[in-house]
Amino acid sequence: MSLKRSLERMYDLMAAHYGPTHWWPGDSPFEIAVGAVLTQNTAWGNVERAIANLKRDKLLRPRAILRCPLDMLEQALTPSGYFRVKAERLRSFCDFLVTRHRGSIKRMAKAPLEQLRPQLLAVRGIGPETADDILLYACDKPVFVVDAYTRRILSRHGLIRADMAYEDLRGLFEANLEPDLHLYKEYHGLIVYVGKDFCRRKPRCAECPLRTLLKRGQPQA
Repeated sequence: MSLKRSLERMYDLMAAHYGPTHWWPGDSPFEIAVGAVLTQNTAWGNVERAIANLKRDKLLRPRAILRCPLDMLEQALTPSGYFRVKAERLRSFCDFLVTRHRGSIKRMAKAPLEQLRPQLLAVRGIGPETADDILLYACDKPVFVVDAYTRRILSRHGLIRADMAYEDLRGLFEANLEPDLHLYKEYHGLIVYVGKDFCRRKPRCAECPLRTLLKRGQPQA
């Protein structure tokens, strides 16, 4: 089976199992961007608690985050873990958003992808996965998001090396899938679901919707 067909088949099986994921959760593009910054190295439930704190304290706006005392912001972000680091990263993103795009995600999203992605990667604390989360889900740019689940699932199915570089893996998806915004969002959401439910460090292959694609001897942890 070709790589293109394997990726299409994976999507079909996951979509048949889960249905629409409506991933990424968030009430506004800015909330989605904040979630992308906070989700580094933590479970999504912890991010939700931190965002709830920001809403409670009326801080879920870029200028409000920049104005509030640092200790207050850190306290709100405590559930997300590494709260001091994440407070600085969130402030760096908000400073970029206010300085370059007048505090508006909508305005930022009007910039061409080839211009906006390098801008985001230049922001302190924004790596490729976080930048692509923001681009895809907050700005509706057709860029495929790669995460640890993506690498784990594809390597266990023998489709890639486990140490494949982020940009190479992103390019692999984008070269073999149509550049469709809905497809990219749903595919990443489905990968997150399968990674959380089945393709764990100790995999649950017998119950996984992708089990029919495994070859003898797979997976390899």
